[in-house]
Amino acid sequence: MSPCKLRMEQRKGRRLILFPFPLQGHINPMLELANILHFKGFSITIIHTNFNSLNPSTHPQFTFHSISDDLSESEAAEEDLLLLLSHLNAKCSEPFRECLATLLSSVTEEPVACLICDPLFDFTQSVAESLMLPWILLRTSGASSIAVYSAFPLLREKGYIPKQDSRLEETVTELSPVKVKDLPMIHSSDPERFYKLVRFITYETKDSYGYIFNTFEDLEQDALATIRKKFHIPVFPIGPFHKCVPATTSANSLLSQDRSCISWLNTQAPKSVIYVSFGSIAAINEAQFLEIAWGC
Repeated sequence: MSPCKLRMEQRKGRRLILFPFPLQGHINPMLELANILHFKGFSITIIHTNFNSLNPSTHPQFTFHSISDDLSESEAAEEDLLLLLSHLNAKCSEPFRECLATLLSSVTEEPVACLICDPLFDFTQSVAESLMLPWILLRTSGASSIAVYSAFPLLREKGYIPKQDSRLEETVTELSPVKVKDLPMIHSSDPERFYKLVRFITYETKDSYGYIFNTFEDLEQDALATIRKKFHIPVFPIGPFHKCVPATTSANSLLSQDRSCISWLNTQAPKSVIYVSFGSIAAINEAQFLEIAWGC
C-alpha cells in the first residue's frame, strides 16, 4: 500500500469540521487547532464565510468550503464589532446549515465526528443539534475572560456594571484583585448587545460537548477551575497552540504585514523578547504602548 493511501486509511472515519469566526484573532487559533488535530490523524474540513475569506492554498492539507454571508459593503465595513457580529449571525445561519447538511450527507467523504466552532456564532448549536452532530467550542481568548463573564449577572446586580466613573478604581470583591476599570467590555452603539453576547457565551453554550481553550493549567488554573465548576462540561486547555505542532510558514494574515522589525528581532538573544498582542482590532496609542512596556 502506498504511503499516501495508508495515511488516508488511517484517517478514515476521523473527519472534523471547523467553523472559525471571520476575524484575525479568531481565524489564526482555529487554523492552529486544525493543524494540531490534523497532526493527530484527523481529516479537517473548514467552513468559512466570504467575508474575510480564507485562502485554501495556504493549507492544502485541509478541505475548504465557503458560504455566502451576503453582507452589504457598508455592513462589511462596520466598525461597531457587535453590530458586525449581529449581521454575520443573521445572514450566515441558513447558508451554514445548508453547507453542513451537504457535508454530512456526502457518501464520498469520511463520516464527521464533530463540529468545532467559535462561540461568537450564536446559531451553530441549534444547527448542530438539528443534524444530531456533536459540537465543541473553541474560545480563542483567555479562560479568565469567560470566568469573569460568568460573574456578570451578579456584577450587574451589585452595580459594578455598567461602569461608573466614580467606581473605576474600586476592587470587585468577587473577582479580587480585579478592579471595575479592568472588567472586559466591548463598546457598542447599543450596550445591550454586549450583555446579550455575554449571556450567550457563558450560559447558552453549557449544552456543548466541551470547551477548548488556547491556554494551559499553570497559566490560568483558577479561571479554569471556575469554568469547570460553573459549566459542568469537559474543558480542554491544550495551548499554547503554536507550541503543539511544527512551525509553519503559511500566511493567515488578513492584513498587509509590516516585517521591518524582523531583522532587528533576529539579532536579539534567545528568550529575550516579550510578545504582547491584543488582537487585530485594538488600537494602542503611544502612551498605552509605553505603559505596557513598563509593565512588562
